[in-house]
Amino acid sequence: MAMNEPKQVSVQDLIAQKSNRGLLAFIEKLIPKLLLAIAAVSVLTTIGIVLTLIVETTIFFSRVSVFDFLTGTEWYPFANSTPTYGILPLIVGTLKIAGIATVVAVPIGIATAIFLSEYASDRVRRIVKPVLEVLAGVPTIVYGYFALTFVTPILRSMFPEIAIFNAISPGIVVGIMIIPMIASLSEDAMSSVPNAMRDGAYALGSTKLEVALKIVLPAALSGIVASTVLAISRAIGETMIVALAAGSTPGFNLDVTGSIQTMTAYIVQVTTGDAGYGTTIYYSIYAVGFTLFLFTLFMNMLAQFISKRFREEY
Repeated sequence: MAMNEPKQVSVQDLIAQKSNRGLLAFIEKLIPKLLLAIAAVSVLTTIGIVLTLIVETTIFFSRVSVFDFLTGTEWYPFANSTPTYGILPLIVGTLKIAGIATVVAVPIGIATAIFLSEYASDRVRRIVKPVLEVLAGVPTIVYGYFALTFVTPILRSMFPEIAIFNAISPGIVVGIMIIPMIASLSEDAMSSVPNAMRDGAYALGSTKLEVALKIVLPAALSGIVASTVLAISRAIGETMIVALAAGSTPGFNLDVTGSIQTMTAYIVQVTTGDAGYGTTIYYSIYAVGFTLFLFTLFMNMLAQFISKRFREEY
């Protein structure tokens, strides 16, 4: 056969090639629709959750005044005579946990991020950061038992007036739980700061600490604040730690040494079988859940706003 002789193609080969092109064209048209359907699952799930909360919450507010719910300072849904549904004690309890967790997590998380970004070598960073992020994978019920059986006894040995169920112990442990979120996201924000800014500061005689605090930290502030807000949102929605270690006594006060109840802990209490289907108490968990949803939605929107508003472009 000559070198320049064209290759002969049989009729069967032409039919097979045309069939393959048709199949590929069909797949190319199918893939975008399939990906759209998969992406729509999360959107439809979110819509379904919100609609469920709205419908069930509406039923609750047909029985309980919205004004009493939002301004009431007593939460006694299981009272035999006159149940009261004032959400403020649950909100205060939730904010106590989130406040203590923030005090614990923010300094440790940001300090850890500064170390990983500015001081740690690549080898140390590759070891420490994954180990730190393992904390985020620990089941929250394990954290709850850790707070109840380890942290609480230590606190009571130093301060006997602290009750077995209190706000301090679960607040500290929730803070420990959200440290990886703050540290990891803040370290990513600091690492994105161009090295030219560091080199310029070093050339002017700045120390490593001055560069970290006066150059890198302000430049990465939007990412750091956004990570902190997201971590606080995670602390507000925490369930098992507070359900196990915080107690179930809602109170409209600033005391952190006694038993409290958060919004998530109340939902756990009712869903364990303390209320029958269709009762006012049953529908109250949706009202509380909708309130919690609004809290977390606001925190997430605030984090996005801060990230976009104060983002530095390099």
